Amino acid sequence: MQRSEEERFYMKCRAAYLSVFRSSLVNMTSKDQLCIVLQQAGRNPSQNALDKYWPPGTKKLNFDDFCEILKKERPAEPDQLMRIFKKFDVNCDGYISHEELSRILTSSGEKMSRKEVDEIFSLADVNKDGKLDYAEFCRLLESTAEQCQTAALKKLEADAKLKRQNFGNQLDNSPQSSESQPELPTSETQPRTELETTQRKDSRLSSRPSSARSRRSSLSTAITMGAGSTKSGRLVEPKSLQDWHHTLMRGCFYLEEDGTIVSLQYRLVIPETTSVYLTIWPLNLSPIPEKPSPWMCVDTALYVVTGNETKEDSNLVCFTELRDKERFLWRGELSAGSYLLLPFTTGCRLMKRTRKTSTKTAQLVNRTQSGELELTKEFKAALSDIFEVIDLDGSGLLSLEEYNFFEQRTSGEKCDEDAWAICKENFDTKNNELTRQGFLELNLMEANDREGDPRDLWLTLEAMGYNHSLEMVEACPFVIEVYCEDAKATLQAVHLDSGIKMLNSAVQRSITSKAEARSLKGHENVLIYTYKGESRISSVVANKSNQKMTVHINNEQSKNCVSSRGMSVFAVEVPARTKMVCQHVMALNDQQEWTYNCVETIIPSL
Repeated sequence: MQRSEEERFYMKCRAAYLSVFRSSLVNMTSKDQLCIVLQQAGRNPSQNALDKYWPPGTKKLNFDDFCEILKKERPAEPDQLMRIFKKFDVNCDGYISHEELSRILTSSGEKMSRKEVDEIFSLADVNKDGKLDYAEFCRLLESTAEQCQTAALKKLEADAKLKRQNFGNQLDNSPQSSESQPELPTSETQPRTELETTQRKDSRLSSRPSSARSRRSSLSTAITMGAGSTKSGRLVEPKSLQDWHHTLMRGCFYLEEDGTIVSLQYRLVIPETTSVYLTIWPLNLSPIPEKPSPWMCVDTALYVVTGNETKEDSNLVCFTELRDKERFLWRGELSAGSYLLLPFTTGCRLMKRTRKTSTKTAQLVNRTQSGELELTKEFKAALSDIFEVIDLDGSGLLSLEEYNFFEQRTSGEKCDEDAWAICKENFDTKNNELTRQGFLELNLMEANDREGDPRDLWLTLEAMGYNHSLEMVEACPFVIEVYCEDAKATLQAVHLDSGIKMLNSAVQRSITSKAEARSLKGHENVLIYTYKGESRISSVVANKSNQKMTVHINNEQSKNCVSSRGMSVFAVEVPARTKMVCQHVMALNDQQEWTYNCVETIIPSL
């Protein structure tokens, strides 16, 4: 069975790590070790990059840290290196003299020492004539990187015992040891990263630590959930809800390159104590009722906390625990005051997709018969959907504040008052705000500024979650509605992609406050909290001991499930005196019964 792109990536990570360390549970303890293991993965990290990943005060990094670094540290493309070298090749003869390159590399950018420059020439100056054949040097770098990766993978494949110990069964995808899973109820296939295995005795034992102590230190949890009752019977919408004060805001979950999910946070101000009805649900942008947007199956939640958005500490007030179809709800009383609303999704149904290399890249701009640029029909449709997402209040117009959240997401910059005034002069506006047509005109101007080069336009689309077929696959727009019975509340977006630690803390507290703690046998100071919600099961590991604990998680016997971890077997390292969200699990197919069967085991210290 063919492996997904994500599985291949993690296999390469493991192979590189295990070519340096005896186990993926061993920590890196120096910057030099980080450099070596990155090189084994086919990377050539600069000193600046190593300093960024290993800042002052760092004592160790684990395998998970290495995987995140490897996602960011891309291998240098030969064509890119060639372009750089050609800039220095003043004679255009394919060579750079020792003196020229030495002057450049020791005086600008990330400065190299004379010794480092000499080492480069000792490898690439095959004729010993003081000239660098940079084409040959690029080929040498590419070949060396490939050889490192190939050697690491061969070593891993040759050692079956090592493979089982560090991978479990989730990458042993032979037809005899795995079975097909139901697809998520979307119009597009999700990646098959959560694999179910047959219930053979040897499969169950192969991915667990083998010591007797480990088996005694296990905790097993089995929960069966019914087939998709998407209507909650525990919360009745108030009959007079249409008479309550109402406000709404839109937003979007964005999937980052490293797999984290970010979104806007919101400030809710309630002038007096009142009954409140909160809802959050995915925003359907499809014009065809029978074919809703593919992200409508993505789970959403809203956490209400008190505290300042610039601080990590906060108090959890409530969260939208109940469900009515695609909506998640909460009803209760809130006192007068200021609250932060933190949108959340588990990541079970919003995760990295397998990229289809054969997919044709959509065209963004055309030239008319007169030679003028115009946006294609497909690109206009995508921009119109983006407009809906960034029009936070749903007014059909973009204010400067709304536009700046879009700019922050796509370019990392903001539009000041002077630049906004120029926008209003040149593009269609209404009431000093940008219309949908004005937004299209702005993007056409950007295409004209680049003389039709679509690269910057693609950067914008990718930041908004689009692939090169103009499909929004790594984002999920949503709508928040707040109803107050006796007071008119205000709701305002305040931050993008900040407060992640605050959200994690709120999620953790919501689980530990609702679930009963169970200790692992032989380790009374290691507790597992398992929370059963309307549509998900979540767990937290609490380590009350004074030493780090590594907990092995095995979901292989679960059925019709998908985990936020993307794997059925993994390990979680929990520092001393801390709690950590372990995983969220949901049904792959809501219309079928599903079973959560998880075994947590302490892995003895090596």
